[in-house]
Amino acid sequence: MKLKTRSRPRSRAYDMVNRAAQAQATRERISEAAVELYTERSLDGFTLDEVARRAEVTVQTVLRVFKTKDKLLLAALQALSTHGGTMKTPDLPGDVAGAVAVIFDLYETVGNIIIQQLGDEHRLPGLKADMDLGRRGHADWVNAAFAPQLARRHGAVLKQVFNALMVATDVYVWKLLRYDQGLNRSAAEAVIEHIIAGIVRGA
Repeated sequence: MKLKTRSRPRSRAYDMVNRAAQAQATRERISEAAVELYTERSLDGFTLDEVARRAEVTVQTVLRVFKTKDKLLLAALQALSTHGGTMKTPDLPGDVAGAVAVIFDLYETVGNIIIQQLGDEHRLPGLKADMDLGRRGHADWVNAAFAPQLARRHGAVLKQVFNALMVATDVYVWKLLRYDQGLNRSAAEAVIEHIIAGIVRGA
């Protein structure tokens, strides 16, 4: 008696799902390793060998998944931009101390990474779109956070006050106070509040 052979579609489907899950896990592991390495060393210290070592895969696997080093870098930087944090609008528009606290919450978390990305922008053209999005987000935040102060100005004075507030809340000003001048957070926030008060009074 001849036994009939039966196909195993469920088994094949399971194998396909399992392979897809493994591939996704490998991709995520490589991406996480790339993000970790970039935050530590920036662009100059970013090598595929080190990414592969941290992800516990081969360089060939990294290239099979991401094709090129630049594409891997951009994926890592986009992940940082997506999960790095956003500028939250203060609970009370016009509250200078509240606005400064919000911007410092962001910069204390990802300020160094933002500065790294700004420094690498000209070397990675694909990064520009994300950085431009961040610039527009900063402008929108200034408009929302200081809406009462801006509403009282018009024309050239409005533009002047807006630009001054953009500068006062820029990440490089945070770096200047916190790192170059060595101020603690409270003292640095007080300086920014004083600058903003001067901008509003002067206008």
